[in-house]
Amino acid sequence: MIQQLERLEWEAEGAILQASDPAELEDWRVKLLGKKGRLSAVLGAMGKLSADQRPLVGERANRLKELVQRQLSARLEELRSAQLRERLDRERLDVTMPGALVPPGHRHPLVATCEEIVDLFAGLGYRVSEGPEIETDHYNFTALNIPPHHPARDMQDTFYLRSGEGGNQRLLRTHTSPVQIRHLEANPPPVRVVAPGRVFRRDSMDATHSPVFHQVEVLALDEGLDFSHLRGTVTTFLRAFFGDLPVRFRASYFPFTEPSAEVDVRWRGRWLEVMGCGMVDPAVLEGLGIDSKRWSGFAAGLGVERFCMVRHGIDDIRRLYTSDLRFLEQF
Repeated sequence: MIQQLERLEWEAEGAILQASDPAELEDWRVKLLGKKGRLSAVLGAMGKLSADQRPLVGERANRLKELVQRQLSARLEELRSAQLRERLDRERLDVTMPGALVPPGHRHPLVATCEEIVDLFAGLGYRVSEGPEIETDHYNFTALNIPPHHPARDMQDTFYLRSGEGGNQRLLRTHTSPVQIRHLEANPPPVRVVAPGRVFRRDSMDATHSPVFHQVEVLALDEGLDFSHLRGTVTTFLRAFFGDLPVRFRASYFPFTEPSAEVDVRWRGRWLEVMGCGMVDPAVLEGLGIDSKRWSGFAAGLGVERFCMVRHGIDDIRRLYTSDLRFLEQF
């Protein structure tokens, strides 16, 4: 029996050394040490041995098992190291060769313009507030002093959707002013917020109009605010964006501000309308449960596309939506 174990040790060592990959080595492990392996067969015959021989054979068999396990582990490590070296040699890179050029990306001009506008107002102490693009009639019109059948609703052609829960009329918002209403419902004054976002109107696509465009609206509400604060804020912002240009305010009308004004800048020899603004109508504040005798505020709104086109001399709004790299790579 001892001779069988010694012969098995010699054969196992040779087989393990000749194994060429981990799979073959695993086959030999099963043949040598598995439940039906050669060592198990030898141990199964120990019942035929005398009582004084069994301990000797058992000890020798255990030493053989430990030896074979160490040899298997060592050979497996050798094979894995060889495979790794082969893979590294096969996938070796010449680091002296020039790499593949990855064109750098950059922000879309509309995104860059919107971020710059928001950053300028953030520098004046305003925080960003956002709201849903699908709005209710209440937030888009009624809460902004535009009740049903009000003639001001004719100023904006609206995309209406199916009514929501409770029969609330849903629509795609026509301005970002609803964000201001939602913010005031959740945050008592004083507040200073800037609300950027997409808006939707039933306009035909042409050089200056789009059914989808971007707005930024501003709201300040505090004690003692008046038109001089509005004028100073808007003028400071416009000169920060366009440079030290003349700015003028013209009387206008918006349902949710009173008094209201259009704002122009002197640009390349002509007056260019860029914003609408005004003092928040007390009716809007009272509708939100805010004491209009204590609190006053102003609001202003602008079109991001207009600012972007003026800044970069773009003559057709459609260029901003075509994803033409020949155009976009200029910015």
